[in-house]
Amino acid sequence: MINVLVVEDDPVAAEAHRSYVGRVAGFTVAGVVHSGADALRFCERTPVDVVLLDFYLPDTHGLKVCRALRAGGSDVDVIAVTSARDLAVIRSAVSVGVVQYLLKPFTFASLRDKLVAYARFREQAVGSGEVSGQADVDGMLAALRSPDHRSLPKGMSRETLQAVTEVLAGAHDGLSAAAAADLTGVSRVTARRYLEYLAENGLARRRPHYGQVGRPEVRFYPG
Repeated sequence: MINVLVVEDDPVAAEAHRSYVGRVAGFTVAGVVHSGADALRFCERTPVDVVLLDFYLPDTHGLKVCRALRAGGSDVDVIAVTSARDLAVIRSAVSVGVVQYLLKPFTFASLRDKLVAYARFREQAVGSGEVSGQADVDGMLAALRSPDHRSLPKGMSRETLQAVTEVLAGAHDGLSAAAAADLTGVSRVTARRYLEYLAENGLARRRPHYGQVGRPEVRFYPG
């Protein structure tokens, strides 16, 4: 499980964020705090993998919390959840290691997509070895990106894309179009179209799978 600390000063928003995180498979809420100081104290005493961090806190700015975490030697990841649209703030967020940036107000689906993308990135970034080449680096960074649902090709739906994305995320041995169709209830042609879309956006990898007879089958793997 990926342990999440929710940092949000508004109690209603904090509860909504806690509820949202709890609905995403593979994630659990380690705690909820309402200030920057409490966030730093919590991270010092409790294992946390990622902080869901509001920037406008009553005692400090979220960017200062990020800098304090780094200064203290913490490598916890940070997902910003904020209304801050200032480009200077966004650039600063990148410079202090914020891995995702989600603008308020947002829906459950928007947060879910960010968390699922983060989980893919985290899965590929475990360990202390080395990547084999540039393609592995590109794949890891691409895992943090989610497809732009607002500009899906004609005839594609957000709901089907999410369904295919979710079954692909659990397919560590690869997923064929036929298997994706069986798991999601769509046709094989439709499943393949969505898998190809994910591959084109760097969120899936294609590999031929050689069986005993016939032509090799194309399988898709989490990007």
